[in-house]
Amino acid sequence: MRYALLIEYDGADFRGSQLQTGVRTVQSELERALGKIFEQPVRVMLASRTDSGVHATGQVGSFDAVKEMDPDTLARAINNHGPDDITVRRVRMAGDGFDPRRDATQREYMYRLNDDPVRSSLHRRMEFHVRHRLDVGAMQLAATALVGEHDFASFAGPAAPRDRSTTRRVVRATVSRNGRSVEFFISANAFIHQQIRRTAGELVRVGTGKIGPDEFEKLVETPVRGSAQSLLAPQGLCLAHIEYPDGGPLGVPSEYN
Repeated sequence: MRYALLIEYDGADFRGSQLQTGVRTVQSELERALGKIFEQPVRVMLASRTDSGVHATGQVGSFDAVKEMDPDTLARAINNHGPDDITVRRVRMAGDGFDPRRDATQREYMYRLNDDPVRSSLHRRMEFHVRHRLDVGAMQLAATALVGEHDFASFAGPAAPRDRSTTRRVVRATVSRNGRSVEFFISANAFIHQQIRRTAGELVRVGTGKIGPDEFEKLVETPVRGSAQSLLAPQGLCLAHIEYPDGGPLGVPSEYN
């Protein structure tokens, strides 16, 4: 039987989400906890790959097990056996054909910035500090150029395969001030390696007046690898939501339907 998981984590002390030999990852910690519960090796599949230092409030995973457990009891057991920087928020039974990565229709990330004059030591693991006041209106104007189907090669990182398409479909891109933070939300069918962190970096350049919204738009409309060179640190990035048809087995509807 297959279980689906809704997962959140503080990514600061992980070498990313995916299993890697000899390093601590989200997948390895989940598999360790599940191995204790089911007393046998368990392989976890995750919907979206996150890099070292990147957080999640809406990661989705799945795994197969022979033994049946009440989903709420299983969620508590995973959280009891797992580390403090991972929380399984929900467990539900899933159909045998459920694939958290391939079945996803949209992924939404949020990049959080702080432009207070003095950086926060309390929030340093969850946001990126900018030393200059950001022009959020200019950033939002620039972000509108991202919406639609585009070749995002300008924002591709070095690990993005050169023999694969860099065209993606963005359905939402917004920049807004939320209290002490400036938040950049972007939702798309999929993303390229480092696409969001490089996009956020160029939006910060807009917000600080280093480039105008028209220059940002040229990065989108004239795709050239390496053009977007401002790569922000990973701690400001968070996987916020993954959308599935009808909410998927976890029954988490998108607020954008």
